[in-house]
Amino acid sequence: MTTDTTARHRFLEEYRQIRYAEGRGSDDPAYYSALPYRDITGRNSAMWAMRSATYRYFENRILAPLEARAHRQLDILDLGAGNCWMCYRLALRNDHPVAVDIFEDPRDGLRCASYYPQRFPAAAAEFDRLPFPGETFDLVVFNSSLHYSTDYDVTLAEARRCLRRDGRLVILDSPIYRKREHGERMVAERHEQFRQQYGFRSDAIRSIEFLDEPAIERLSKSLGISWTIYRPWYGWEWHLRPLKAFLKRRRPPSRFWILVGRFQ
Repeated sequence: MTTDTTARHRFLEEYRQIRYAEGRGSDDPAYYSALPYRDITGRNSAMWAMRSATYRYFENRILAPLEARAHRQLDILDLGAGNCWMCYRLALRNDHPVAVDIFEDPRDGLRCASYYPQRFPAAAAEFDRLPFPGETFDLVVFNSSLHYSTDYDVTLAEARRCLRRDGRLVILDSPIYRKREHGERMVAERHEQFRQQYGFRSDAIRSIEFLDEPAIERLSKSLGISWTIYRPWYGWEWHLRPLKAFLKRRRPPSRFWILVGRFQ
């Protein structure tokens, strides 16, 4: 995501307004250390329950085997780190995380790093212009964030530059659709919701906002990525969403797969 100054400023102001309205963040530092397993404010408990399920799956099924194979702790780039909860969890495992985001807010952005007892580096940067030498990281994790990219080819090529030769790319909690048109309908609905609720569409930066199966296949070919797809279990209510949407004649809902890529 590379932006001009005016668009970036507008995006960040609108993003802050939406996040605050959603009840993100807290005056209590304990809020941050409890994430993702517990939202002590109770304002976004369902969302954090899903994020915690994703993280547990990632930690147990993907991260732990990679650590075991490396026989050492890993250097991990957390892209879209937000309030840095994942970097804190990775630091507790004695890995070496680095937080990156363009949102530096003290309630929901990079400045939250100061609330954690573990320390780790944090850098304000855009996905397409990462301030790191090549081949620096074992793992690049897009933490509910790849969909903010404006060009997946450019963004993932920059991630590839920062990865070591045997490194892995991980995409967590980005909406994935079977067809592109389903994602486009979601984006239109979301922007209209924002317009009605906040008075703006939240589209100062033309982020893609979703992945679709043809795009995943195309990226595999254009960038030489070998994908492994993981499908965490989020419970029966989540599992039955496609059936409910079909019965109500609504667009198919997104899936939240975990994508692990290896560059060939």
